[in-house]
Amino acid sequence: MTDYDAIVVGVGGMGSAAAYHLARRGQRVLGLERYDVPHGMGSSHGLTRIIRKAYYEHPDYVPLLERAYELWRELDEDHPSELLHTTGCVVAGPRGSEKVENARESCEEHGIEYETLSAGELGERYPGYDLPDGFEAVVEPAGGFLHVEQCVVAHVEAAHRHGATIRARERVRDWRPTADGGVRVETDRGSYGADSLVVTAGAWTGKLLPGLDDVLTPERQVLGWFQPETPDRFAPDEFPVFILSCDEGDFYGFPRYAVPGFKVGRYNHFRETVDPDEIAREPTAGDERVLREFTERYFPDAAGPTMRLETCMFTNTPDEHFVVDRHPDHPQVVVGAGFSGHGFKMSSAVGEVLADLSVDGTSEHAIDLFRADRF
Repeated sequence: MTDYDAIVVGVGGMGSAAAYHLARRGQRVLGLERYDVPHGMGSSHGLTRIIRKAYYEHPDYVPLLERAYELWRELDEDHPSELLHTTGCVVAGPRGSEKVENARESCEEHGIEYETLSAGELGERYPGYDLPDGFEAVVEPAGGFLHVEQCVVAHVEAAHRHGATIRARERVRDWRPTADGGVRVETDRGSYGADSLVVTAGAWTGKLLPGLDDVLTPERQVLGWFQPETPDRFAPDEFPVFILSCDEGDFYGFPRYAVPGFKVGRYNHFRETVDPDEIAREPTAGDERVLREFTERYFPDAAGPTMRLETCMFTNTPDEHFVVDRHPDHPQVVVGAGFSGHGFKMSSAVGEVLADLSVDGTSEHAIDLFRADRF
């Protein structure tokens, strides 16, 4: 007899969803989290994450996104605060730029509602936008943002309702396969057996699964919030979330929400590869400067005093696509990792896929793009 049917290591965005979907199927589930639930040490914090269907990264993501939207709305029905906020999503850049063209192609291919606006037209509709002449935007009405920490809370509470046990502040020291085809997990507080193991440990996944450490690269990321001079222009009902390509790099941003400031980040920030146990967590003047200079140039009405700076992490793969698969050497181990800065929006559906792989060994979702052995 094992203690559990499934153990989930890492109860952040992906792990909380996996624990919920496993428990929903009647599995005896243990979730182990080394920090708090939720916490600000990994990738599932910072209040907001963009959600969109116009996916320029690869068309195979769109069906998974469609399912993610369904599951977020379902989860929203039983949660006291709103998880999914629909503001619209702007993908913008110089006319003909790669991200804009790919977003438009994704909309056309999958029948996603959108329109193309010039910089001037965008600013007339949403006065918070003041992009240069020659820029254009694909505007997707269904886009918006998720409240990150509350999404984790909602998944954990739903897992609890289905009988799951979640243990915070319990660090996994080691795991090993057992002779009967299961696993044994050792923590700083105990030892647990299970039929299957789901590893969703974010930037720490490579330390738990050494065979994947060379394809999972943790990267330091910093977010900033600045007080707008005209706050009404940056309210959620007046300001869609955005992804903007420009000379300075690729940036993303959000309306005011929960913090009295416009939120902005730069994809891959300074491209700092880090050890998640040794990352410099305190933001620096240089971190703030790159976010402020972008805001001053492209959103000058939002470039008031700094309200908040926060550090988090991406975990990147070489091709920036996910790893969602059974372990190549241990089929009773399932991994969800390498989300490369764009996975949280799909965590509700990825949790379902991880449960599929843990229980059935396969999934009806199209996940060949995410195979672990592709590297």
